[in-house]
Amino acid sequence: MKQTFLLCLMALVAASSMAQSDRWQQRAKYEMKVDFDAAKHQYKGTQKLTYTNNSPDTLTKVFYHLYLNAFQPGSLMDVRSRTIADPDPRVKDRISKLSPQEIGYERIGSLKQNGKPLKYHVQGTILEVTLNEPILPKTKHVFDMEFEAQVPVQIRRTGRDNKEGIEYSMAQWYPKMSEYDYEGWHANPYIGREFHGIWGDFDVKINIDAAYVLAGTGYLQNPDQIGHGYSKKAVKHKVGDRLTWHFVAPDVHDFVWAAHKNYKHDIMKVDDNLDLHFFYQSDSLAAVWKQMEPLAVKAFKIMNETFGRYPYKQYSIIQGGDGGMEYPMATLITGRQTLPGLISVTVHELIHSWFQGLLGTNESKYSWMDEGFTSFAQNIVMSELFPSKNDPQGRSTQGYINLVKSGDEEPLTTHADHYHTNRAYSVASYSKGAVFLNQLSYIMGEADFMKGMKRYFNEWAFKHPNPTDLKRIMEKVSGLELDWYWEDFVGTTRFIDYGIKEVVSEGNNTQVVLERIGLMPMPLDVVVNYKDGSQECFYIPLETMRGEKKENRYTKTSQLSDWGWTYPEYGFAISKPFDQIIRIEIDPSKRMADINPENNVYPSLPKSTPRLQGDLVK
Repeated sequence: MKQTFLLCLMALVAASSMAQSDRWQQRAKYEMKVDFDAAKHQYKGTQKLTYTNNSPDTLTKVFYHLYLNAFQPGSLMDVRSRTIADPDPRVKDRISKLSPQEIGYERIGSLKQNGKPLKYHVQGTILEVTLNEPILPKTKHVFDMEFEAQVPVQIRRTGRDNKEGIEYSMAQWYPKMSEYDYEGWHANPYIGREFHGIWGDFDVKINIDAAYVLAGTGYLQNPDQIGHGYSKKAVKHKVGDRLTWHFVAPDVHDFVWAAHKNYKHDIMKVDDNLDLHFFYQSDSLAAVWKQMEPLAVKAFKIMNETFGRYPYKQYSIIQGGDGGMEYPMATLITGRQTLPGLISVTVHELIHSWFQGLLGTNESKYSWMDEGFTSFAQNIVMSELFPSKNDPQGRSTQGYINLVKSGDEEPLTTHADHYHTNRAYSVASYSKGAVFLNQLSYIMGEADFMKGMKRYFNEWAFKHPNPTDLKRIMEKVSGLELDWYWEDFVGTTRFIDYGIKEVVSEGNNTQVVLERIGLMPMPLDVVVNYKDGSQECFYIPLETMRGEKKENRYTKTSQLSDWGWTYPEYGFAISKPFDQIIRIEIDPSKRMADINPENNVYPSLPKSTPRLQGDLVK
């Protein structure tokens, strides 16, 4: 099994190295030992970080994230939540009311570079470090740190004693080196949104009361000493005993863990190379979680087949969140839900293993490439788990359209932390990101699109791709030029609104005039249903595509001339008499997020209108 995992991992890394020869990645190796005092909700730790500078740059400073410092009155996260127009109901003003025993903090006791003490400064959730010696390109430096921390009352993602009674949800719990890439440092203060991290290896030892069951990122190295469902060997622990849990996680960009005295621990196999671990309260939840487990297995199989192979040999689904939050090789989710709600959040978070855990896009800067792509894939997986006649992407599309009509939309180029409202951030990231892919399938053709998504994963896993990297993959697969789509749908808030303006009888032919009302141009599928039961699609490419999609969705497709994006109208002829036409519709597949679908359909034809002059009106 280990050999299979390594071969799979090596194949992904090798493929990613071909994606772009000059796309270097920094490297971090963490070795941490933690002594956890559950009575005080505090812990002390040591961290040895071996940092490899693979960049062509010389570094004179480094930055660490101290995320737990956000959970203090007056922090940026606190103030942001209290001043934004639509605060997250889980946060609101809760941070401002924390007592000294309830706040979170990370405090640095000492920090050395290659054995020599360093000067550093804590600014909120960022540790700013001035180096004694510069880190030259292609060199390794070792940072040794002593730190202590307090676990805050659970408010958002991390903390103790959440509303379901889980004792510890340990996310963003350790001093974490900031990412440095081709754009420079990404030392963004934490306000409760997204993350970005360095690929690396983690070796973590957590010493804690033996009564606790731990779950998290990585592989447990000493299961026969631990028991608690990790080993078939019976292990007894006395009251007051302590255990050291030793986890190792290769090639991940974060490490999460959770602890609870009453976790039930189940294991199910996806296949010979992947086990799913489930951790949840051993009470009335058990029946619903047991129903969810085989569905989670099936979800992994669908994702492996559709988007690319998950390379690790373990994934853990852990009750412990305040909703759902993704981490490498694990997720924290709320557990007290009905089966539909439980499997929906589970599917969403496990799919993040592809778009956040493995591709590792900078989700702070491009949250739509993580949350939106995950939502798109979630819609596909859920439609396979629970077959329905409904459009799988319909909810995402409608959510985006509602935001456009509200006037609150902001461009997808907006940094996740800087959206004016939580609604604008959420709908843009989740719904519009999913719509982006659904429309791309419409533009490219479904077969080429799905081929492109798998190629994107295989070539860019472990590489932190950006929007242009995805675009170039899709252009290579489709043969189309796609700048126009990225520029308008990502970079602006222009929206799609096409309509059927006129349908005119002309002897044995019927003339159709379309109009572009919105500023966002798109190629069009105009589908005509005839009285004899037949159907024909008139495909109108966009001139700036420099090509046409290859798709056989309809029985007959007639390709028309390109529509130049500056022309407000376009006309074409149907070689059928007016009275033989039942219905004309723009994009009946609903993959195009037209904000006014009512004018896309021509259900009833007028008896007579003036003749349309010319074959093509632009």
